[in-house]
Amino acid sequence: MHTETDFDACVRAVQSKDARFDGWFFTAVLTTRIYCRPSCPVVPPKVQNMTFYPSAAAAQQAGFRACKRCRPDASPGSPQWNERADLVARAMRLISDGVVDREGVPGLATRLGYSSRQIQRQLLAELGAGPLALARAQRAQTARLLIETTALPMADIAFAAGFASVRTFNDTVRQVFALSPGDLRARVAKGRPAAATGTLSLRLPFRKPLTPDNLFGHLAATAVPGVEEWRAGAYRRTLRLPHGTGIVALRPEPDHIACQLWLTDWRDLSQAISRCRRLLDLDADPLAVDALLSADPVLAPLVAKAPGRRVPRVTDGPEFAVRAVLGQQISTAAARTHAGRLVTAYGEPVADPGGGLTHLFPEPEALAGLDPAALAMPQTRRDTLAALVQALGSGELDLDVGSDWQQARARLNALPGFGPWTVESIAMRALGDPDAFLPTDLGVRNAARELGMPATPAALVKHSAAWSPWRAYATQYLWATGDHPINVLPTEGTSR
Repeated sequence: MHTETDFDACVRAVQSKDARFDGWFFTAVLTTRIYCRPSCPVVPPKVQNMTFYPSAAAAQQAGFRACKRCRPDASPGSPQWNERADLVARAMRLISDGVVDREGVPGLATRLGYSSRQIQRQLLAELGAGPLALARAQRAQTARLLIETTALPMADIAFAAGFASVRTFNDTVRQVFALSPGDLRARVAKGRPAAATGTLSLRLPFRKPLTPDNLFGHLAATAVPGVEEWRAGAYRRTLRLPHGTGIVALRPEPDHIACQLWLTDWRDLSQAISRCRRLLDLDADPLAVDALLSADPVLAPLVAKAPGRRVPRVTDGPEFAVRAVLGQQISTAAARTHAGRLVTAYGEPVADPGGGLTHLFPEPEALAGLDPAALAMPQTRRDTLAALVQALGSGELDLDVGSDWQQARARLNALPGFGPWTVESIAMRALGDPDAFLPTDLGVRNAARELGMPATPAALVKHSAAWSPWRAYATQYLWATGDHPINVLPTEGTSR
């Protein structure tokens, strides 16, 4: 926070303990050498003792340790990294997905198509920390979770959190939290049961408000048999992760999302959490979104009725692209059937300790041997699927978390059978573009007509210009006016 205006705005947020700004910036106290989230419950420090950092990593690099009361490492992430499409945002999405830990800074640079020096310079300029420091802050957060919620030996936690040695793990935990790993574990309330081997239960924070019905309803209604299910009030799905496989159960609660993870390799913990947050759009800034959309008198009543709608996204971009093609011009039920057959034939089997999940969704490489003639769909759609699988498998098409949104759109548009609906569906849910819009979608057009808005695609695009850059969220409000299972939170015990 470099300008006087920014400084004053941050001070006001801290003095009012405004949770809306948690994750946007961090308050460091010069006298105590502690950094906090803006909503920290302790008495705010004197203004002359405050300084502000745009990332926890920058505060840690400057020698501040995390507050033990407000736990700034557990605040929601900055919404910027999922809203923006520039180099810094793409880098942050990849760092969150563990690319620096797995491939180093050169691997991050290769993914982004820039030099390591360019990435270092831009991250330092905006966030006050380079990629190694940002990845270190994430490792520290992962280590804290494992220390406090599992009975794993400390050496195993060091390895699982991505540290090169136990010594580095010990030093980092002490520097960031001002406690040894053993002291951190001892602070946990006595009697709290430790997680069983391979399982972890935690809370995923979000910025309020959050309306869960269309978010979880959409995921449950479109669930692919064997890969996803709704069970006992939770959405469950399998995860393909860098070091192994996982299964997650996500349940909406009033002030958090309850998350239970089964992992075959603890090294995948931070990536699994990052993908679940992305899936549920938990780092969104709903007040900013709803404020702009409410300026449209037609949308205003919809926003007031159910504020904080999120965009249901995905844990795997290529998976969603394949599913989008399978679902072209057919019903939700038919699309699920097609996808289920593909999973049974080409998916990797998994064991589910807590439900009825059976497979991972097949990777593009596994689908390379697919015989399109075996699919009960028109020849043109078979050709579209074959072209998509080839482009994904060759690396020509990148739908990963750090992909360039406009470049991905251009390459999708160049494939046979990819029209505006399919491309924008992928942009909205797989790429995460908050301004993706589907003017040709039947549900969107029906809602527009019922609400008295222009219903032809061209006129609707013109009308939607006022909703930018949040047209993906406007789409959720329009869809929610319809009578469709995607808009309804499944009842307890329902299995889809």
